[in-house]
Amino acid sequence: MAKRNFLGKGWKFPVSVNGAGGIGTSDNERSVEEAIEIILGTAPGERVYRSNFGCAIHDLVFEPNNDETASKAVAAVDQALKRWEPRIDGIEVHAYFDALEDNKLLLDIHYRVVAENNLFNLVYPFYLRREQDL
Repeated sequence: MAKRNFLGKGWKFPVSVNGAGGIGTSDNERSVEEAIEIILGTAPGERVYRSNFGCAIHDLVFEPNNDETASKAVAAVDQALKRWEPRIDGIEVHAYFDALEDNKLLLDIHYRVVAENNLFNLVYPFYLRREQDL
């Protein structure tokens, strides 16, 4: 049981109300997954008191959806997760182009939760600005 305490418990993301009318919480592996989503969804400079927190993937929003951008996105995600989420390791990130949406890059993230030694994956959709929208 001590191992699971390492994973922590905190407010649910996005913040929501539970059935008892209190703030919803997440714990264990779900807490880790939500933390990853927070890291990837936060642009560096967005948080006032932790200005370097987040993922530099947001610098790529106006880049074309091509192999070079995909490589930069993979590197940004890998670097951010290694820096900001100590509860995981064995991180592997792969990028795929979405066949249905030409402005969407799918980031397939594989990781291991250290305390449990369990493998997980998360697919994070990253949207690039369409050329016709510029």
